[in-house]
Amino acid sequence: MLDLSHLRADFPILDRQVHGKPLVYLDSAATTQKPVQVLDAMDDYYRHHNANVHRGAYTMAEEATELYEGARRRVARFINAAAPEEVVFTRGTTSAINAVAYGWGLHHLQPGDRIALTTMEHHANIVPWQLVARVTGAELTYLPLTADFRVDVGAIGDVIDSRVKIVAFSGMSNVLGTIGPLAEAVAAARAVGAISVIDAAQLVPHHPTDVRAIGADFLAFSAHKMLGPTGVGALWGRRDRFEEMEPAEGGGEMIRDVQLHSSTWADLPHKFEAGTPPIAEAVGFGAAVDYLEAVGMDRVRDHEREITRYALDRLAEIPDLTVYGPDDTAQRGGAVSFTLADIHPHDLATILDQSGVAVRAGHHCAKPLMRVLDVPATARASFYLYNVPGEVDVLVAALHEARRLFGVA
Repeated sequence: MLDLSHLRADFPILDRQVHGKPLVYLDSAATTQKPVQVLDAMDDYYRHHNANVHRGAYTMAEEATELYEGARRRVARFINAAAPEEVVFTRGTTSAINAVAYGWGLHHLQPGDRIALTTMEHHANIVPWQLVARVTGAELTYLPLTADFRVDVGAIGDVIDSRVKIVAFSGMSNVLGTIGPLAEAVAAARAVGAISVIDAAQLVPHHPTDVRAIGADFLAFSAHKMLGPTGVGALWGRRDRFEEMEPAEGGGEMIRDVQLHSSTWADLPHKFEAGTPPIAEAVGFGAAVDYLEAVGMDRVRDHEREITRYALDRLAEIPDLTVYGPDDTAQRGGAVSFTLADIHPHDLATILDQSGVAVRAGHHCAKPLMRVLDVPATARASFYLYNVPGEVDVLVAALHEARRLFGVA
């Protein structure tokens, strides 16, 4: 197995204990831990460069602006954007998708139009479209899943037709780990003249991502899923699509001119960045990108496939445990959702916590998917570059202990 265990020394929080046991952090699909390189970059900004960006004519303001725009350049490079101006900083994936829903969807949809999604979507890629559909009269339609927890590409011809104006889908499921049908969905959208929007909150942190090769119109992701801070994310978009959009927020920074009864907008990307931006968070975002590039995203992906394979094999040893998601690690990421007998996932997570194991339990902001799976909730262990096989072993031992405590064994 590819050994990235030396990286653990960069993550101070991994040294702590929970209930007297070493922390086993298996909730990176919810948020990742932060290396000292990210913490130091944000601390240095606040200690030495803290100022508002873009309009100041003094030294610290110029330094802050360069740090902020430098982070944009790093993020653009990380996803192979054609230019930094194609990257808009947002509060995260949710606000990025909302920006497209309100900025593009609200101004281009009409009654009878359709928005095509999949049944494995996070609420962040369902609710914004519901809200816009309510206003415009558009309708939502869904691609189903196959029995092996993948999006049914065979249904694309039936779902994505001439009525569809937006195809929005997850690049990687936060519940199933399933990698979305990027090429098929983007091509189907293009064939009917629809735009394609990718929720890449899980994809970008775990898989090499080239937006020019993918060919979508918009792609959204969050810093805190990829070693960066909370409160900042990015919306990448094709320049022509951004030009078609209206800003969803108005105020300072995003204007070229303001008259009493009308305004004109600034050039990209500032057109979509109203108000004081998350400067320190963007600096941390850039540092996280630097860290991941130094490791290499191919190595991150290889490590994740290997530890996920190990986890799936070890979990298969536990009686009465059901895993939801593809078995083929080439088709999935490291989010592994499961149920154990009739133990409620919340109870299971509480028991695991007593062994120092941190997993997520609940519907994972994917209630429609839970109904498809016919479960109220699942427990979820999710892996990242700092996890090691020994932590999987601790998880498995804790699950066996849970079976004993609940009288399942």
